[in-house]
Amino acid sequence: MTSVASTRSGADDGARLDRATASLDPPLAVLDLDALDANAADLVRRAAGKSIRVASKSVRSRGVLRRVLARPGFAGVLAYSLPEALWLAEGDDAVSTDVVVGYPSADRAALRRLAADETTAGRVTLMVDSVAQLDFLDSVVPPGRRPDLRLCVDVDASLRAVGGRVHVGVRRSPVHSPAQAAALAEEIAGRKGVRLVGVMVYEAQIAGVQDAPAHRPVRGLAVRRMQALSGRELAGRRAAAVAAVAEVADLEFVNGGGTGSVERTAAEDAVTEVAAGSGLYNPVLFDGYRAFTGRPAAFFAAPVTRVPAPGTVTVAGGGWIASGPPGADRLPVPTYPAGMRWLPAEGVGEVQTPLRGPAASRLSVGDRVWFRHAKAGEICEHVDELHTLVGDELTGAMPTYRGEGKAFG
Repeated sequence: MTSVASTRSGADDGARLDRATASLDPPLAVLDLDALDANAADLVRRAAGKSIRVASKSVRSRGVLRRVLARPGFAGVLAYSLPEALWLAEGDDAVSTDVVVGYPSADRAALRRLAADETTAGRVTLMVDSVAQLDFLDSVVPPGRRPDLRLCVDVDASLRAVGGRVHVGVRRSPVHSPAQAAALAEEIAGRKGVRLVGVMVYEAQIAGVQDAPAHRPVRGLAVRRMQALSGRELAGRRAAAVAAVAEVADLEFVNGGGTGSVERTAAEDAVTEVAAGSGLYNPVLFDGYRAFTGRPAAFFAAPVTRVPAPGTVTVAGGGWIASGPPGADRLPVPTYPAGMRWLPAEGVGEVQTPLRGPAASRLSVGDRVWFRHAKAGEICEHVDELHTLVGDELTGAMPTYRGEGKAFG
């Protein structure tokens, strides 16, 4: 395992965050640029020469996207909505001139906006996985009234076993087999106003599932066995699907993987680029991987507002809960001072969060508790800016999407 972890102790990191932000009132978020840069460098190392497309949903700050894309090894953005992709790709000051929308869009206004600008249409690639989506696109902007729109076929990467009765992975594209991928490619080739340029195959069951979860060795073993089986199956099927589509279209890229599977996915000849984003901030859900250990780069602080009982403090807010299956692993983790925990009966709240632990007796009203979010970019939905930290000093702030008045869902 390669680690880019900080050599500082937890107490030192907590004190550093307190000192650097002493003049600011929480709630606030801090982005440690030293950790961000170290994580970016480690992703490039793991990609072993394959280009990394930055997953914007895990970043949600144009300033951070620009910083990462300026580094060798990174190229292009994997956006999570079409309006966001347009915002990132439009104009002379575009964040990127190569933006792939990672999910199909049914946003009529955004599709019309894309079709009305030939330059932007050449910079943005739409995701499709069905004929119905092609029909919808044609109904919104008929082929004769638009430039050729760039398309990417989304091939389902889940593992299907026991004749399809067992499904391991997320429910994404209905296109699973190489034959289905080729059939959709043929359909696209036969239509006017569209051009197939890419294939995406995202293996969530490998990239997004911890293979070494803390205190759960049996689950870790089961996950590793599943991932090994799924990885072998997918490598062959992905190569066959890409080859089948390449018989129909001249592909510019084949995208796969995520932070948790960078080296595994990059090793496949059929893949030309990998996607990654969460590994830049290294949230809590990425602590349980054997292949890498990142440096936590994003933190948020909540102020102590009550001391309701000995050994317990209450902070304002704190309920920045991550998306995904409901469970304790979706809650933010109180990190500094060390040893704090939320109460099982209350969890983290919309307006207040009680915390208990040895450090509580040392905290007073007005002190702060630092949290790590369970996921990456979702922290940016709660703050207008990320205060940037280099060494022991704040160097400024980068607006989040929210801080720039944008909400893309």
